[in-house]
Amino acid sequence: MSDLSTTYLGLELRNPIVVGSSGLSNSPKKVEACARAGAGAVVLKSIFEEEINEELQKIARANAWYPEAADYVRSYGRQNAVSHYLDLIYKSKDLVEIPVIASIHCVSPGAWTEFASRADKAGADAIELNVFMLPTDTDLGPSDYDKIHIDILQDVKSKVDVPVCMKIGTHFSSLARMAMILSHYGADGLVLFNRFLRMDIDIDDLSLVPGNPFSVPAETLVPLRWVSLLSKSINCDIVGTTGIHSWKEVVKHLLAGASAVQICSCLYQNGVEHIGKLLSGVENWMDDKGFGSIDQFRGKLARKAERKATAWERVQYMKEE
Repeated sequence: MSDLSTTYLGLELRNPIVVGSSGLSNSPKKVEACARAGAGAVVLKSIFEEEINEELQKIARANAWYPEAADYVRSYGRQNAVSHYLDLIYKSKDLVEIPVIASIHCVSPGAWTEFASRADKAGADAIELNVFMLPTDTDLGPSDYDKIHIDILQDVKSKVDVPVCMKIGTHFSSLARMAMILSHYGADGLVLFNRFLRMDIDIDDLSLVPGNPFSVPAETLVPLRWVSLLSKSINCDIVGTTGIHSWKEVVKHLLAGASAVQICSCLYQNGVEHIGKLLSGVENWMDDKGFGSIDQFRGKLARKAERKATAWERVQYMKEE
């Protein structure tokens, strides 16, 4: 039988399938269901800095609090949300033996990152920082957005003992350099890439509406390229995510050098039992190819660090002869 075990963020995983932060991991029972289905690790649903702050501001405005009372309400509301999340960590850890990773969606450094320390003490095996601001502010340049990521990472790293990974998007002026910088400043892993809310237009109602929340397999080609380009070039783990629906996409990312993969949409569409099908497919492929472990083929199709150009870097179609 093939050995599907792997290492991610210094954690021993029984297999490379990680359930991504979502509604599939927002309760201890759901985390337990993912573990029973065979997941190698689970990332808890993110706690959102801006969502909590916005809700607290609404409460304060609606009730016209005195300044002292408003401060109390904001403090109480934040602590209440944090307490619920810490309880999710505690109870999930009691129910499962696989790694449980806390997820923080933060948009600014500062006091909020103190939560990472509390998540660490609550028993989280690692912290995933989900940091993203759509770069639409024309008063800010690329270095300003880069600095926000770096500041948050450094702040959190200074407060926790567990590994810290960052789930990032593609909106950097130099993605490869930013990945290297984040690794230099202590990121233990990078998750490529976050799939952000897509907006659409309803031409009948003339209104903005959410786009399809689920990924499709073709979307995996973008992270797949970057997993290969970065996996042997920077000093941290790389995880592929978005568009991974079948065992074939799992294998492709491992061949490109990924330490693991994160999945979400395919579980919403097929149920968490789909994890078993992914694992069976990978195992059967490994048996067919004669691989006894993931380490025997991981990164076989990654761009080598010393090579300056490969097919992965081609961005234009070649002229047909």
